[in-house]
Amino acid sequence: MTNRLRLGPQIHFGAIVIATLLLALPAFAQQDQTPIQQPPSAQQQSQQGDFGKDDKNKSQAEQTGTSKDRLFYTLPNFLTIENVGQIPPLTSGQKFKVVARSSFDYVEFPWYGFLAGISQVQNSEPGYGQGTAGYGKRYGAAFADGTIENFWTSAILPSVLHQDPRFYQLGKGGFWHRTGYAVSRIFVTRSDSGQSQFNTSEIFGSAIAAGISTYSYHPQADRTLSNTASVWGTQVGYDTITIVVKEFWPDIRRKMSRKKTP
Repeated sequence: MTNRLRLGPQIHFGAIVIATLLLALPAFAQQDQTPIQQPPSAQQQSQQGDFGKDDKNKSQAEQTGTSKDRLFYTLPNFLTIENVGQIPPLTSGQKFKVVARSSFDYVEFPWYGFLAGISQVQNSEPGYGQGTAGYGKRYGAAFADGTIENFWTSAILPSVLHQDPRFYQLGKGGFWHRTGYAVSRIFVTRSDSGQSQFNTSEIFGSAIAAGISTYSYHPQADRTLSNTASVWGTQVGYDTITIVVKEFWPDIRRKMSRKKTP
């Protein structure tokens, strides 16, 4: 029996993301220390740039209920809400629209090509073979895997169950407190009415997506219950890493912005 490794490249990406996230730790350490004085002009320019970006994201969220932000200025981050309290719930149409916008964003096409390339080098799921045909199959499978999971966890089940697929950044407190909050969002979400409840959309949506992809277009040798469960767990783990990064991305963005300020 072949062990399916189709989500392996995403775990490698998760390790890279965690390493990048650790760059934010010095910023939190400095919060408890006396800040180094800067010349007023430089400090004002830095703050104006930071707050201007934050205000723009906040205004976008208040107007549309979604964001135009991108993780590391690249990956779509349209369902993360920064520094906003109560905002109107998304309609079913809005949920499907924002998920489609994220899933078919121009960045996703080379991203899945990168994942397929790693899978090709590792020869994961040998049933796909090698060469151009094997790469094409891996590319199509990677794209379909991500798209199916996105729609089930952030559009289909949230619409049926009236759950809010957005991530609300905490933005305050210590590093570990915020990390714990971000991890808990895998299991706890908001309803459309704003009440906290079990995140059925994430847990069961990722399970449904794993089952659909496993038993439809992946190699026959990989169509086992244990393999499906393994993929399910990997998807939830990857989503957890992504949510933690979303929690700290505004801090990393501000830190990067200050470095660019003369």
